[in-house]
Amino acid sequence: MWFRQDLRLKDNPALHYAAELGSVLPIFILDEDCPKHAQIGGASQWWLHHSLQALNASFNDKLHMQKGHATEILLDIISTHDIKQIVWNRCYEPWQIKRDSQLKQQLMDMGVQVKSFNSHLLWEPWQVLKKDETPYKVFTPYYRKGCLTKTAPRMPVAKPENLTITYIPELDHGLASLALMPSIDWYDTIARTWSPGEEGAAKRLSEFLPNGAKEYKNNRDFPELGATSKLSPHLHFGEISPNQIWYAGIHALDGNIDNSGLDCYLSELGWREFSYYLLYHFPHIPEQNFSPKFEHFPWRTDNESLQAWQRGQTGIPIVDAGMRELWQTGTMHNRVRMVVASFLVKNLLIHWREGEHWFWDCLLDADLAANSASWQWVAGTGADAAPYFRIFNPVTQGQKFDSQGDYVKRYCPELSKLPDKYIHNPWDAPQNILDYAGITLGENYPRPLVDLKASRQRALDALADAKQLAEQEAS
Repeated sequence: MWFRQDLRLKDNPALHYAAELGSVLPIFILDEDCPKHAQIGGASQWWLHHSLQALNASFNDKLHMQKGHATEILLDIISTHDIKQIVWNRCYEPWQIKRDSQLKQQLMDMGVQVKSFNSHLLWEPWQVLKKDETPYKVFTPYYRKGCLTKTAPRMPVAKPENLTITYIPELDHGLASLALMPSIDWYDTIARTWSPGEEGAAKRLSEFLPNGAKEYKNNRDFPELGATSKLSPHLHFGEISPNQIWYAGIHALDGNIDNSGLDCYLSELGWREFSYYLLYHFPHIPEQNFSPKFEHFPWRTDNESLQAWQRGQTGIPIVDAGMRELWQTGTMHNRVRMVVASFLVKNLLIHWREGEHWFWDCLLDADLAANSASWQWVAGTGADAAPYFRIFNPVTQGQKFDSQGDYVKRYCPELSKLPDKYIHNPWDAPQNILDYAGITLGENYPRPLVDLKASRQRALDALADAKQLAEQEAS
């Protein structure tokens, strides 16, 4: 049994199948044969270390762990230990699909049986197509007319009752050999916030349901309420399946799938599905604009502003709070993610790939499909994207969703004495109020990197220029 993004015992179709066949040799391989942009980021490495630690404990320390080229390692193990069958759960990143397909053919040529399963998605990407057999490019029809009209997601399967493990010591190089733990202990705050592993995922879900799902639609946009499920890193590493969440949510509300809160929450699982769907059908989206008209867009190279954004020193409070939350906790509230992303690509005119790369390294839930699709959505370059001219105003977003500034004050404590009226726009505060709050703009809190109104117009002008160039090229 080859573990990848399925680090759990419950609702693990491949493991369930393998356990019924006989003795199982479980192995996890940190595959180094992958594109540079897919190499696991720092925050995710921390999570993976602890997730594997938890999975290994559930196997009574009999999970084999190695690092290297997965194909070479597996072929060697199978040929030298007379293994008759290998099973795994499918992954959907383009490089993993290519590797798995080639490996499957090699194994079949050797006479080895291979069986793969879906443990990561509610619907397979190739199952949901329009009437003309082409993929959807807009979320709502994809989800409402596509997914929800298909057969319901499979029911979760139980943890194997009689699991017999084969353990071969020389095949287990140990967790330390993967060298996942960062050399600098920046993760102390993260470690106090999260509990990686299957048990941590189950606990997080039980704490969220049923009230969280019921009130999700009303509360999800307010970062200080903590009203989201915070299950995304658990989902990414497969410590819990979307099927478990789907049916647990329905069960918690007594099957009332028409509840607006539950419908909204389940549709977020739908957005996750849509991200994987886009990655499967359009595998170039991690690196290229989905919309070709943005190939002429005049992105700016501004390392100083990029670094200020990364450090939470832009002078825009809600943006700075979000970027500091990311660094301190390994996550960021979804509404704030949209605000900080919009500020980077539209107010600063810095390419969305720069933001995607930073999130990839800092997010515990860094996920190639979701990261690529979401950044392109905000940038206006993606499928079913927010129009480029829809530019989030971080001041009004803060005033609407953090009206008393509780979220900003938590992550930007230097602003904590500002009255609510100026917490999201300290540059507008009279000097006597800044003096009272102990704020000297440009010294203990930055002046804004850009004027929001002027930078908005600059973005709109850049879009107009790019469209004109694209039209000229087309003609």
